[in-house]
Amino acid sequence: MDYRDWEILKVLYSQKNLTKAARLLFITQPALTNRLKQMQEELGVKIVTRESRGIHFTPEGEYLVRCADDILAQFNKIKDHVRNMRNHSGNEVAGILKLGVSNFFANYELPHILKLFKGQYPNVDFKVITGWSKDVTKLIHNKDVHIGFVRGDYSPRGLQKFLLLEETVSVTSREEIDLVDLPKLPRIDYSGDFLLKTLIDNWWAENYIQPPFISIEVDQVDTCKKMVLNGLGYGIIPSRMLMDTEGLYKIDLTDQNGNPILRRTWMYYHKESLEWNVVKAFVHFIETLGYSLNYPGN
Repeated sequence: MDYRDWEILKVLYSQKNLTKAARLLFITQPALTNRLKQMQEELGVKIVTRESRGIHFTPEGEYLVRCADDILAQFNKIKDHVRNMRNHSGNEVAGILKLGVSNFFANYELPHILKLFKGQYPNVDFKVITGWSKDVTKLIHNKDVHIGFVRGDYSPRGLQKFLLLEETVSVTSREEIDLVDLPKLPRIDYSGDFLLKTLIDNWWAENYIQPPFISIEVDQVDTCKKMVLNGLGYGIIPSRMLMDTEGLYKIDLTDQNGNPILRRTWMYYHKESLEWNVVKAFVHFIETLGYSLNYPGN
């Protein structure tokens, strides 16, 4: 079996239909059927059975599909590594750069950064994986990506880090409110990163004995902001989410000493990754760009 065969198994398993799978694979159905027959003969097992509603994977077929993910991932890792090795000893910055990026950073900061970097290094391609910051931290720790952009102070051990920006966290509302009244005012709550939720919960516990009055729960901070803009309650939102948003009353969270409570965004990478020109160039680019990321107008 070759690389293409594993791709065929994955697509076929997702579609459970030969015609649809062939269309996605850009081959004819007879060609797909023939290749599937060859795989079964090579392995000496039946991979699928045909039924009235499509195809059904046998236990052996199910096992092969599970193997496909690992095999394809390993193949891509080897391919990326070889492409980067080509430029390792020279000065050319080219190859594939794999980035793990928190959802917010991917939506609001990364496109502009990649545009600027691509302008300087047009021969660099990107693979971007987005997710919660805790998941991105695992990706960079396991070397599934070259560089990670993480919001919050996760501080994984053994990694190099660079502080990209700091932001305050604000109680935000449509109308002016007093912090003393928060426990009895409706709050728009949202699913957020674990460290952000912990930061907000700790601040609340230090200032109030009553739990917050959660009137609406949503899954995204963007949705929370829209609810606040429509006067449905207040939200506790990182200040970077509020840039270029007018008509909101904001009070920054502070600790018991009156110091602003800050949420930080970091770049993480393994030191040995700097051996590759593409990683070294990108890290240097971000370090020189860092000052502008903290500029409020960005």
